[in-house]
Amino acid sequence: MDLHRTVVFQRRGANDPTLVVDGVVIWRASRTPAGVATLALRAAGSAVRAAAWGPGAEWALTQVPALCGADDDADGFDPSPHPLVAASHHRHPGLRLSRTDLVFDALASAVFEQKVTALQAFGAWRRIVTWHGDRAPGPTPRPMFAPPSLDGWRRIPSWVWHRAGLEPPQSRTVVRAAERGVSLVRALDERPADRERVLMSLPGVGVWTSAETRIRAYGDPDAVSVGDYHLAHEVGHALTGHRTDDDGMLELLAPWAGHRQRVIRLLGLSGVREQRRGARLHPEDHRSR
Repeated sequence: MDLHRTVVFQRRGANDPTLVVDGVVIWRASRTPAGVATLALRAAGSAVRAAAWGPGAEWALTQVPALCGADDDADGFDPSPHPLVAASHHRHPGLRLSRTDLVFDALASAVFEQKVTALQAFGAWRRIVTWHGDRAPGPTPRPMFAPPSLDGWRRIPSWVWHRAGLEPPQSRTVVRAAERGVSLVRALDERPADRERVLMSLPGVGVWTSAETRIRAYGDPDAVSVGDYHLAHEVGHALTGHRTDDDGMLELLAPWAGHRQRVIRLLGLSGVREQRRGARLHPEDHRSR
């Protein structure tokens, strides 16, 4: 198992206050159903060593196998339909799909990333979690924070969202989802087959946000983030050498139905990238309005 590529996928930018890589140790702060917890992970040969602090420590330790991809079932996955997928799978046999089982945190972070650059989204996430989350317990290598509670998300003032750099439609979506947070989590746990429909029943949550949430919270091996600004182009270029749109991407991924997210991750690790055609998108900062 490749611990780093499996778990650090959950990080939201290099300065994410909830996940820090310090040498060979991965530190993760989370708000578990039992309370805030800090988790430290280190690969030790064929094993993973874990330690945890805080009220949610026992829950965090129990969830370590899932976080490290133990629940990822690759049965039925055949990389052979495309040589690039097959080669990437051969080079990265330790890739697993991680799951956090913390659906609201995954949903909130996905909403932050709607319709903005990753730089903007990661900056807003860092500010909100640092300002309104809880300080992580334990000997963390630098100050870390767990995301706010459901009540904490609901109570963030509008001016704080603005100061953090998040647009009103996104902040309203997070607050409305937090108001339904308890029933939302219960419905998702009780009806796994209906998770996409349940998530998309929330105002402001579409197919992209639902997929991003399921990928991180549940390690969904088949979720595809349709509507992503870059994804269809990247998949099309990797598999055909040419850009495509969302419909074309879904057609290209059809041979791997049930494992499309796995293929997307393998393509990302392949090193094949489309050459940049122009300047990067300049982020618009609405905070000065």
